[in-house]
Amino acid sequence: MTFVTQYMQTKGRAKAIIIVGMFAGYLILTGCGKPPTAGGPMQGGVPEVGVVVAQPQRVALTTELSGRTSAYLIAEVRPQVGGIIQNRLFTEGADVKAGEVLYQIAPAVYQAAYNSAKAALARTEANLIPARLKAGRYQELVKINAVSQQDYDDASAALKQAEADVEAGKAALETARINLAYTKVTAPISGRIGRSSVTNGALVTASQPAALATIQDLSSMYVDVTQSSAELLRLKQNLASGLLKSNGAAQAQARLLLEDGSSYPLPGRLKFSEVTVDQSTGSVTLRAVFPNPKQILLPGMFVRAILEEGVSDKAILVSQRGVTRNPAGNAMVMVVGAEEKVEPRMIKVIRTVGDNWLVSEGLKAGDRVILEGLQKARPGTTVKAVPFGSKANETPAGAPKAAAKK
Repeated sequence: MTFVTQYMQTKGRAKAIIIVGMFAGYLILTGCGKPPTAGGPMQGGVPEVGVVVAQPQRVALTTELSGRTSAYLIAEVRPQVGGIIQNRLFTEGADVKAGEVLYQIAPAVYQAAYNSAKAALARTEANLIPARLKAGRYQELVKINAVSQQDYDDASAALKQAEADVEAGKAALETARINLAYTKVTAPISGRIGRSSVTNGALVTASQPAALATIQDLSSMYVDVTQSSAELLRLKQNLASGLLKSNGAAQAQARLLLEDGSSYPLPGRLKFSEVTVDQSTGSVTLRAVFPNPKQILLPGMFVRAILEEGVSDKAILVSQRGVTRNPAGNAMVMVVGAEEKVEPRMIKVIRTVGDNWLVSEGLKAGDRVILEGLQKARPGTTVKAVPFGSKANETPAGAPKAAAKK
């Protein structure tokens, strides 16, 4: 019974395999005989591609560089005479005016020196009067030989010495007056003053290395950015070749992006570029100045400056999606040429402008560049060119896009 049972099971499996094979063969035969669906991948119609027509246009080229802000004017307040701080006469963080008294140094010693110099000057001026009278009398007497020539010379010398003493006394008095005035430490510039490094009762010395406070003029701000020397050379070459045109004698405009990504509302001007290349970084420093009436900009902020490089009157822009690279790394595009056939075209690109490439060579006005349907645009094949983004071209491109989202 066991042998018979095994025989029957083996025979049943063989029949099942034969039936499955016959069914698969039937499916293959019916599939091969089915005509292709209209619009399918094997359709024999001319494929459509989306194109844009290259047209020269006026483009203002800019470059975005990172940098830091710095105050338009900055002054460190230091004492010019030594002494004890009696009073601090300003509020930290407030705005001060040029000439405003910030600190009062104890003036007693300098007041005494001034009084002493004033008294010494009065003494020398008193000695000058008899010396001048004596010299005048001897000048008349020597003419009639009433006094000797030697006596007259001595009187004249005494007069000049008295006059010199008076001048020295005046200089000493002026020095004492200046030192007395220096006991009032004043603001050298107008601006916002920072924190004070000393308090009342502190001892300060003349021209000490540590500043008492720092004043910064924030009405305008400098923005120092760096640009590579290679980029600077490229810009000069483009200007020399005529690809770009400068704005003439007018200073280049600049715009600013703040740390949070927002745009600074007021435009600035490029002031100058450094004449020396930094050997460690290979870059050049550029300085722009921006008005800061509301004091939004503060010293030391990280910003990005957008500087105008120049203007290209006949720039040809091509979307980046239509530009590919060959194995050698050269840029190329597919264009619809004569007889509506696809032609590869080598181009030379300079830089990006938004999401486009700026083309310097390889394209001319009127060329139709393929942006959509590149998978069907084989060199030498005949295609139907439709405007990029038109409804006629959306159907073949819509399915892959939907599939890509999934």
